[in-house]
Amino acid sequence: MTAIVVLFEVEQDEALGPDGVEPVVCAVHAAGGDPDVPEDPLPRTLCGLDTDPMEHSHYRPTRPGEPWYPPALADRRCLACEAALRAAP
Repeated sequence: MTAIVVLFEVEQDEALGPDGVEPVVCAVHAAGGDPDVPEDPLPRTLCGLDTDPMEHSHYRPTRPGEPWYPPALADRRCLACEAALRAAP
């Protein structure tokens, strides 16, 4: 897999409010990037969830060896997505 898109699964019915309060991130998932529009995710995460209700994190590791997820959200990373990434050739 050449590119992944990191997505946030947020609490339902929460959106960026007018006061700028961020929604609560429940989980961080990974999806393959669309071959035609690499910034867009494929329809399913690597663990099989629908990507439509998720928010794009716009996170990218800046150097080799950094995690695929934002380090501050390590406790919320999807372990199934992580396993799929490790298994990818």
